[in-house]
Amino acid sequence: MVSQNVVVSDAKTGIITVSTVSNSSVFTPSAQKPPTAPGYISISKKKLLKNLEINGAQSQRLTSWVDSMRASSPTHLKSLPSLSAQEELNSWIKRHPSALDMFERIIEAARGKQIVMFLDYDGTLSPIVDDPDRAFMSSKMRRTVKKMAKSFPTSIVTGRCIDKVYSFVKLAELYYAGSHGMDIKGPTKGFSRYNKDKPSVLYQPAGDFLPMIDEVYKQLVEKTKSTAGAKVENNKFCLSVHFRCVDEKKWSELALKVRSVVQNYPTLKLSQGRKVFEIRPMVKWDKGKALEFLLESLGFENCNEVFPIYIGDDKTDEDAFKLLREREQGFGILVSKFPKDTSASYSLQDPPEVMDFLRRLVEWKQTQQ
Repeated sequence: MVSQNVVVSDAKTGIITVSTVSNSSVFTPSAQKPPTAPGYISISKKKLLKNLEINGAQSQRLTSWVDSMRASSPTHLKSLPSLSAQEELNSWIKRHPSALDMFERIIEAARGKQIVMFLDYDGTLSPIVDDPDRAFMSSKMRRTVKKMAKSFPTSIVTGRCIDKVYSFVKLAELYYAGSHGMDIKGPTKGFSRYNKDKPSVLYQPAGDFLPMIDEVYKQLVEKTKSTAGAKVENNKFCLSVHFRCVDEKKWSELALKVRSVVQNYPTLKLSQGRKVFEIRPMVKWDKGKALEFLLESLGFENCNEVFPIYIGDDKTDEDAFKLLREREQGFGILVSKFPKDTSASYSLQDPPEVMDFLRRLVEWKQTQQ
């Protein structure tokens, strides 16, 4: 008689366990079935193998998600040996040098062309904070962005809804592309010479999804309310589930909760940013498309004399970085203190460095007048 490992599950908890039993009592057709222990159910070999395959795949996907959640932390490299981390950082900086160190080269490339600025908000103009409702930009940054908008057409491209980000920025002379570019509005003053035919740009490619987004928002709030620190944000045309304040031990549980809701809506897609889950409509639109739309609205479609600069810190900004590489116009700047896979050409470490870069651009512009 040979012993075999058989998976059984607790009827109440659903937890899969392994028990050792005789193969003659389980897999021999003529054998009598062994008594089932209280709270357990026996399963056939065929069903066992199927369960192993299904649960193994689900476990692998969940592990992948949790690993990605850990990687989204801006301090995840601290777990590496200091020498290894420093070597990786040095190698990364060679490929994505500081935009401050390379400022003269950047200006030379832009000379004779119209610079157009695109700026993410969280982590770019404001620091990343635990409470997304308190991601305020400094008064110095606001003054710098205001001066920038007087010198160059300037847009805020963010995952936030327009009303929320405007309450932080409070500058009417900017273009605003909220909900990852799915809600675009033009400035109410300034730079009218660039969009005189469209005094108030308004574009909402995902307008039909509003009722669904509101429905999913309510479900996510209910589903995640038992997870301490989780916060669901309604960005009008997309949703964010922040887990920056969630205990890391609860991340996998939260991921399952979010996915259990989103999977019932096949026209929505789930992605991940810096300690945040993003739920967006499956439309062919992203921050790169928003950048193209804004350039067109400004009259720079198929124009060789434009030089777009996009500064951002999140995965969602990669669509804009890739677009600029494909167009071979302008460049992207990633805001990060740590190495990340990116299509950006240059880097800045944090919002204070972003402010320094913007100031230098304004000062350079003033010398050209």
